[in-house]
Amino acid sequence: MLRRSTPLCTAFSKERRSVTQGKSKMDAPMSRSLALALATVLVLASCGAVRDSRLNPFNWFGQSEPTELIVLPEREADARPLVEDVVSMAVESYSGGAIVRATGITPTQGWWDAELIEAESDDPGHLILEFRIVPPLTDTGVNTPRSREVTVAMTLTPQKLRSINRVTVQGANNARTSRAGS
Repeated sequence: MLRRSTPLCTAFSKERRSVTQGKSKMDAPMSRSLALALATVLVLASCGAVRDSRLNPFNWFGQSEPTELIVLPEREADARPLVEDVVSMAVESYSGGAIVRATGITPTQGWWDAELIEAESDDPGHLILEFRIVPPLTDTGVNTPRSREVTVAMTLTPQKLRSINRVTVQGANNARTSRAGS
């Protein structure tokens, strides 16, 4: 007895007809996933407006700019000299407040124990920080400016930030300021 088999092309056409005639069980989850993906893309696209607004904590302080040195009363609390020049300064927000980061350049290599020290100011909204550093104990060489850079940072609490609208870091020859909202 000879059995006749169905041609292969007929089997596939029946399968195709059954898939195209009705909705598949996969259509509902697929359309929900597509709607969710589309909503996510729209929400993320709207973040561009928030990026430049005051709601974004990264915009609370702007780029630092050179400023004149502020004459402060002499005090004996810290014997370390000021760094020669303040090359850069930034106020960067993070979940626990803000970080003031400054980079200074020294005349030679080997300077150490750098710290930002808060100085007294008449203006409660102006935080003045002195960039103090200890010179090397022995004579050291002078190399490239990049090799003589020293970076130091300090944190500011959210309570301290509420009363501050300007931060200045000063060295012996110059100072840099960052203003809130600039």
